[in-house]
Order: sequence, then structure tokens, then C-alpha cells
Amino acid sequence: MTVLLQISDPHFGTEQPPVVEALLHLAHEIKPAAVVLSGDITQRARRAQFTSAREFVARISPPAVIAIPGNHDIPLFNLAARMFAPYAGFQRAFGADLEPEWHSEDFLVISVNTTRPSRHKDGEVSPEQIRRVSKRLASASVRQIRIVVTHQPVHVLRDTEVHNRLHGHAEAIQAWSRAGADVIMGGHIHLPYIAPLHEHYDDLQRRCWVVQAGTAVSTRVRRRHPNSVNLIKREDAHICLVERWDYSAERNKFHCVKVERLNVDRAGR
Repeated sequence: MTVLLQISDPHFGTEQPPVVEALLHLAHEIKPAAVVLSGDITQRARRAQFTSAREFVARISPPAVIAIPGNHDIPLFNLAARMFAPYAGFQRAFGADLEPEWHSEDFLVISVNTTRPSRHKDGEVSPEQIRRVSKRLASASVRQIRIVVTHQPVHVLRDTEVHNRLHGHAEAIQAWSRAGADVIMGGHIHLPYIAPLHEHYDDLQRRCWVVQAGTAVSTRVRRRHPNSVNLIKREDAHICLVERWDYSAERNKFHCVKVERLNVDRAGR
């Protein structure tokens, strides 16, 4: 079974070495076909932090890496770098493409760079990005689970998190769902959850799910949620399995705490 490993918000520079080693152990056990890094890979976009992140990924040695920047991956205090070369550090570590794509027989993963150097932490998706992703989704095979990756969430569960939603989220959800998206994956707020977008947006004509990840290895855990990652598996053309694995300090390992079977629509495509 093809397995994707979603690692979000590791914030290298604030990583916890025991948690890093435990995550490496999990990755070596599951042998993911691809690792999805959904942003905030570093704490302050410093060269040493990007180097640590790159070395961490190299130790996993996955066949594929889909990495996008988060707001923390753009220099904050170096205003010249933020204005003229905001992604230089990220691109040195993970390559020039800020919106990589990966596909296999089982999955299509399309990423979107939702950071904007002109914003402090808010994310944004442009009409052009929405169109690009929609066009690619429409070309997916019937077999593939179709996943879009953003950093900031398109949907939140708590009123206190509304300000963290992606600017343009409503337009993106409508267009991407219509084009065939099954899952919109994100991070940013360090809270893991899954929600059915089709139950929150009345005019969606097909099932579409949001899958959010917690922080993978950072000290910056929130509201008693431990470090966590997601595993995504294709059971069949109609079922996407999402497993949440939390870090246990007592066991010094990641363990599966929740499995959700997401029903996806397939009507001839």
C-alpha cells in the first residue's frame, strides 16, 4: 500500500532531538513513497535551520519530497532578504520549485505556495493559483486520490482560529472540489484535525475533506496536543485512510492514535 507521510511545522531551530529521532524511526519503519512538508520547516529561515531540515529529510531518504514554504520560512528580521530574496534559503535546501507536484498510480499531490512576503503570517491563494490547481485536478485518473497542499488552513474548527484561515479559501474550496479534489491538506496552527468540507459548504457537489497536521518535532505544541504527523493511504478508489500518529514522551516513540476512513466521490472519473 502506498503511504504518504505528512510532516508539518517542524520549525527546525526549536526541534526536540528525541522527537526527531523517534520520527526518523517511524519513517524508516513505514518507508513512505513520498514525504509532504506542509510549511514552517524552520523557525526563522536561517541557513543553519534549513541545513538541519535538509539533513533530516536526507536521513529519511524518501523516493519523493513535496515541500512548500510557510511564513516562518521567509526571513523576518532581514528586511532586504525578505523583500528581494525571500525564498533563497528555502530553495537552497529544497530546490527552486516552490509549488512541486508528485503523482503515482494511487495519488496526485499538488502543492500551493500560500506565503506572501508582503504579509506577516497570513496566507493567500491567488485566482491564478486556483485555476492552475483546478486544471491539474481535472486531469487526474479515476484511481488517484487527489490532494492539494497549502500551508495555512482553508477551514478551522474554532472561532478563535478564523483569523488564521487562508485568504481566498472559499473560492479555492469551491473550485478545487468542483475540479475533483478529495483532500486539502495544511498546517500552520499546530492543531491536528479532519473535517468534511461538504458538510460546511452547502453548495459543494462532492465530498472534500480538510486534513490538518500538528507540529511534528517542535517545542511549539499547542493546547496539550503532542507532536504529531499524518500518514495517508489509499485503501481503494473510494476510501482514503488518514492515520494520526502522536509522539509519546513516555514511550519515546510515535504511535497511532486515530484512523479515519474518508469516503471520496468517484462518478466516472
